[in-house]
Amino acid sequence: MKIADLISWFEEWANPASQESWDNCGWQIEPGVLQEQARVLVCLTPTLAVMQEAIALREVGIPINLIFAHHPLIFNPLKSLCSGDAIGEMARLAFIHKIGVYSAHTNFDQVDDGTADVLAQILQLKEVTPIVATQASLGYGRVGFLEPSLTLQELLTTIQTRLAPPNLIYSPVADLQQPISRVAVLGGSGASFISAVVKTGAQAYLTSDCKFHQFQESRDHGLILIDAGHYATERPSCARLVEKLKLMNIDWVQLSDHDEDFRNFLT
Repeated sequence: MKIADLISWFEEWANPASQESWDNCGWQIEPGVLQEQARVLVCLTPTLAVMQEAIALREVGIPINLIFAHHPLIFNPLKSLCSGDAIGEMARLAFIHKIGVYSAHTNFDQVDDGTADVLAQILQLKEVTPIVATQASLGYGRVGFLEPSLTLQELLTTIQTRLAPPNLIYSPVADLQQPISRVAVLGGSGASFISAVVKTGAQAYLTSDCKFHQFQESRDHGLILIDAGHYATERPSCARLVEKLKLMNIDWVQLSDHDEDFRNFLT
């Protein structure tokens, strides 16, 4: 399958037109690779480490020509591109080695098998609906039922086991044995959706990047807030995308081994 055909297929599923106004989905760098057979490295964030991984694969005979990322490389209009600057270096290497960089961000968040939907599947939620619907069959976050219900301790253990976050933060509660049956999830930075989650009747909300007072806000609403980290809540959807691409007529596709969490935690 050619890269152009791959992108057409993807955009029929996760249309860039559904992205937020502040977002920058789609081609970040297109160095003339549209008619090449797709050989894809999928990652959460397009960094120099991932670009160097792609180049290293080329040097051992796997001619990677597309980095497919969730996070955009470019969020704001650039005023310059300079050698030594991270984005400038990405652009320089992309054109030298003919490796495109494509990003699917808030458009990918909303669709079936996107970031939130994969989290809901990992927790095996039932009767799943969006936290906030956007268009027909699209929406941010997911909320559903645990069948059977779990204690809060069991839910936290399940999250720790299945997502393996380096650090798991949750609201202080009086009883870890309280039953939890309705759970909301949203991969990435989801604290701005707390009030919407409360309206769904969810007892617990799994997301990331939550601040001190957002835990207070959740407590005041009787919602248990669980922060598993940005990387741990979004990386699984990248792995799911690799699975979907492997079912298509693509020469080569793999999940990046050099994706970065950008954080270390003392243990």
